[in-house]
Amino acid sequence: MITNTAGLVRGKQKKAKKVVIYGVEGIGKSTFAAQFPDPIFIDVEGGTSALDVDRLPTPTSWTLLCENIEQERQLKRCKTLVIDTIDWAERMCIAELCAKYKKTGIEEFGYGNGWQYEKEKFDKFLDLLQEVVDSGINVVLIAHAKIKKFDQPEEMGAGYDRWELKLGDKTTNKIAPIVKEWADIVLFLNFKTEVIALDKDGKKLKANNNECKRVMYTTRRACWDAKNRFGLPDELPLEYKYIAHLFEDTPTETKVPERVIERTVEQPAPAPVQTDVNVVGDLSDFEDVTPLNIPEELPKALKDLMQEYRVSEEDIRLAVSLKGYYPQDMPVSRYDERFISGVLIACWNDVYKMIKENQENPFD
Repeated sequence: MITNTAGLVRGKQKKAKKVVIYGVEGIGKSTFAAQFPDPIFIDVEGGTSALDVDRLPTPTSWTLLCENIEQERQLKRCKTLVIDTIDWAERMCIAELCAKYKKTGIEEFGYGNGWQYEKEKFDKFLDLLQEVVDSGINVVLIAHAKIKKFDQPEEMGAGYDRWELKLGDKTTNKIAPIVKEWADIVLFLNFKTEVIALDKDGKKLKANNNECKRVMYTTRRACWDAKNRFGLPDELPLEYKYIAHLFEDTPTETKVPERVIERTVEQPAPAPVQTDVNVVGDLSDFEDVTPLNIPEELPKALKDLMQEYRVSEEDIRLAVSLKGYYPQDMPVSRYDERFISGVLIACWNDVYKMIKENQENPFD
């Protein structure tokens, strides 16, 4: 790459890639994504238990999902971050919106406002993923596929089935287009049946059941969405080696020496290390292991956030009482369920900010 005196940059640039993989059920989307360089999975759907991959605990809220992504951007523990699946992540986004605005469903907002709110959240979500890519980490979004009937407007009654990303069910939902626009590569995975002959009457095609191949399509066609910016052939066998060259020039980043994440293969526990109890070091170098009061009866999404951010029940009760919602001595488990889901979970960032202010200024 050469930079001239006028500020222009010429030549190929080494950058991480943004990939969307979608396809029919059972095609092997997660298995395919596991072959990308040094991946870590955020298993939103909880469907990778049979794969020997590194993964983060399944996030229980949209807020925690975004926090996990930001964590990996900062720690740089992998070369590829895989979100499995993006359509299940969309469910979390909608659930958080409905809880925040006290709606029973996205349609209850009226006039398409719910879909617009969701789009605004997804715009910020894709901005966050772009920051991950800019840090040198590939991002792979896995999605399910759905068939949609497409009618030719110029031909009355003409139409055909088309495979699309399974994001939203309404035409007002703009999530699928912005996800495809964001991506460098959109791969559609499907089974391809080899036709070997006509039947005895010479009318119907006969398929060879032994030649049902797994393929990936890289270019948009009438019956599916796909794209790539790297001149790939329109159709390739579903094997990672055919696209591996695209990721060989990805700049490597310094990684932390150890991963604290889940694995499917059990590792032997390390032998206990004996220490001198008389040695006193700088406690600032150690993680805070003070036990937290997190009642078991609270919703799992809230407990996960409290554990992640080191927030106790007392912290929440103080913050809530200062805002005048509930008395400080009332247990969080007795709060209205709508308040817990719509405020404590859906607006966690605001709640946590208030808790931190209380901790830093306890006498204000």
